[in-house]
Amino acid sequence: MVTAAQHRSPVPGPAPSPPAGPAVRRVPALRHLGPNWYACVMGTAIVGTAGAALPGHMPGLRTVCTAVWALSLLLLAVLLIARSLHWRHHRDQARAHLLDPAAAPFYGCLSMALLAVGGGALALGRDWIGTSAALALDTVLFTAGTVIGLTAAVAVPYLMAVRHRIEPGRASPVWLLPLVAPMVSAAVGPLLVPHLPAGEPRQTLLLACVAMFGVSLFATLVTLPVIFGRLLTGGPLPLALTPSLFLVLGPLGQSTTAVGKFADVAPGVLPGPYAEGFSVFAVLYGVPVTGFALMWLALAAAHVVRALRVGMGFSMTWWSFTFPVGTCVTGAETLARETGLVVYDGLAVALYALLVAAWAVAAVRTVRGLLSGVLLAGPRPAPGAPRPVTARTT
Repeated sequence: MVTAAQHRSPVPGPAPSPPAGPAVRRVPALRHLGPNWYACVMGTAIVGTAGAALPGHMPGLRTVCTAVWALSLLLLAVLLIARSLHWRHHRDQARAHLLDPAAAPFYGCLSMALLAVGGGALALGRDWIGTSAALALDTVLFTAGTVIGLTAAVAVPYLMAVRHRIEPGRASPVWLLPLVAPMVSAAVGPLLVPHLPAGEPRQTLLLACVAMFGVSLFATLVTLPVIFGRLLTGGPLPLALTPSLFLVLGPLGQSTTAVGKFADVAPGVLPGPYAEGFSVFAVLYGVPVTGFALMWLALAAAHVVRALRVGMGFSMTWWSFTFPVGTCVTGAETLARETGLVVYDGLAVALYALLVAAWAVAAVRTVRGLLSGVLLAGPRPAPGAPRPVTARTT
């Protein structure tokens, strides 16, 4: 078979200039901006909302928390624009993220970012923008976040089963991200219940939140043993993924928070026995789940200390230290409110101190990585790997 190049006659004249080498090739700044960046919004929003519910009345704390929530709103707006441009100009890369089992679960972060900022609007933002504007903002973000979260909870596991090729023993805590999103809806949805007309509208929304609690809880219960089993039989996670062990805290702390929110709004919305049942359930469920969360926190922290000792560097997975820990703070605050025990007040304050420290480190390192361009650069080729080349086939 004769190729088209063999039919070409030599052309006299000066030789064409050689193509520019890899050193001068420019990669668009947004090409590698993945859905994992929404974790910055989640982690920032939870610092504000968790701090606002801490026991005691520290002067100025609520103002600081409201400012942090406003920062999360700004980050959300910037990321929504940036990700829209990413889909418009780098659609091939966006589709590659969906087909990548390591990246697709992060689409759950989009839902949780919307929900976290929306919930903070009613909890904090109303101080600055007014109740009407906060209610409108929360309604829009809750609706969008819930639809996206329920879609991701089905679509991502479907893609993992049908399109992704996952080797045995490669289970990752990242798999929990799309499954936790409905639990976040369940936890922030009750904030909207008092703003609906009395009667069936309030009951419908509250029970819809309970249903989403069940969706997330049972999906987590069938996934967590796979992750725990992989950790025990497959050895430590790769260094860059080690912080993702903290993601397991997300469904634990968020579910404890959710049952407390149900107990808060159920009186006057549901018949007496059901309203009282939610108060009992908040304690009977929240206490053992919080105990398991503290055990997992210690286990995950031990793995992180080991990873740091053997050279773990900063990556965007460090944001796993923020939102999951924040849900444990709100869970402890729920138990303190339901039981009246000072020990849960102390636990909430201690966990919040850990949350703020983790957020500060992640935020500073992220800004530094953005300014240097490292975090938005493409993946580096393995040492010794051949550089990609392009060739004409016609």
